[in-house]
Amino acid sequence: MSQNTDTGDSLYRKDPKVYPRDVKGKFARLRNLAVFVLLGLYYVLPWVNWGGHQSVLFDLPARKFYIFSITFWPQDFIFLTLMLVIAALSLFFFTAVAGRLWCGYACPQTVWTEVFLWMERWVEGDRAKRIKLDASPWNANKILRKSAKQFLWIGFALWTGFTFVGFFTPIRELGQSLVSFQLGPWETFWFLFYSFATYGNAGILREQVCKYMCPYARFQSAMFDKDTLVIAYDEARGEPRGGRRKSDDPAEKGLGDCISCTLCVQVCPTGIDIREGLQIECIACAACIDVCDQVMDKMDYKRGLIRYTTENRLAGKEGHVLRPRIYVYFFLLLALIAGVAWSVSERVLLRADLLRDRNALYRELPGGLIENVYTLKLINMDLKQHRYRIEVVDNDDMALFVSPEPVLEPEEVGNFILRMQAPVSAGTGSMKIDVRFSTMEEPVIERTVSARFLMPFK
Repeated sequence: MSQNTDTGDSLYRKDPKVYPRDVKGKFARLRNLAVFVLLGLYYVLPWVNWGGHQSVLFDLPARKFYIFSITFWPQDFIFLTLMLVIAALSLFFFTAVAGRLWCGYACPQTVWTEVFLWMERWVEGDRAKRIKLDASPWNANKILRKSAKQFLWIGFALWTGFTFVGFFTPIRELGQSLVSFQLGPWETFWFLFYSFATYGNAGILREQVCKYMCPYARFQSAMFDKDTLVIAYDEARGEPRGGRRKSDDPAEKGLGDCISCTLCVQVCPTGIDIREGLQIECIACAACIDVCDQVMDKMDYKRGLIRYTTENRLAGKEGHVLRPRIYVYFFLLLALIAGVAWSVSERVLLRADLLRDRNALYRELPGGLIENVYTLKLINMDLKQHRYRIEVVDNDDMALFVSPEPVLEPEEVGNFILRMQAPVSAGTGSMKIDVRFSTMEEPVIERTVSARFLMPFK
């Protein structure tokens, strides 16, 4: 059997390396601001103490999540679920309004890739110099620059991995363990894994993650419609494209406003040509808008050859960015956020569980009393020590005894033995009782728990 060795018929082709050109403009400033704010929060928050603990800490062994002054316990899992719903709905909302805003400004892949590009430009130079350096043979200058870039990349990736683990292990303790080479296996694995993932995704793969690995590019079209704001090239105004001098009249030459400078392609981090229409590889970073507007200014043409617009407006039709689906998303988001905020603020900072002793249904005591024994688990979710008052609601026949004294330190979990006694004449069979737990300090934190009290059948 003959084998086709023609490279032109190959099923797979390696994508050429993308060398994004640096660009300045209002959208570039917004991206830079997003990078500084998001990475500033990521790298700084673990070092900030709040209320006696790390400001943001997901303490998995203790099963507590600290977010500033709020502590979430396993029983608060519903809030995590709601936050994920809010995140998903937010993605739908912003995508329906203005396309892939998340990808262009807030996605971790975009943010960290931007930082790695900054380091690359600082060491190797601008786009032309980077292309020339990669094409040149290996020499002392190339080895020095490539080594310096790798040193910066690896150092930044390791710092990123260390910070990531610092959200799950107190970062100051983690730093001491790292310096003394006493990191545990769990911390070591995630430190190296996240460092490697950062280096690989932001330094090596870059646009390949957005083009081939990210599923969002594939299903984003389901959230678009003809009134969604997207970055688009005005073909009617720009075509036919062609080079010319600034003094030339494009109408006399039969040309549109596009001068075929290809700068919009050179600044694109995924290497696409926006003039070919909306593509799944576009991450809506708007770098092409910034550079095209600068070219239009130099040619004394009107800005907006590449701009945020809608498909309807490009076609000359009337379009409405604020349409019914946007209002639906907005009010759903508002209701969810308000509901979660109210639920968190109104949480009762006390958990109580009563489990009746299964070894004996009940015990008969001298004096005609029946006793049930329970295991009581109390969780003080407050940041203050509390002493608790425990009483049976609306049942004067019931006596209650707890040992040891129910006193809990901040965020302490305590187990107690609770005994309840009632006269035989109080009833028969299984009785429902309500037990109220409340703090003796002000303001009062109160919770009521129901249980079953067993009596002999007469």
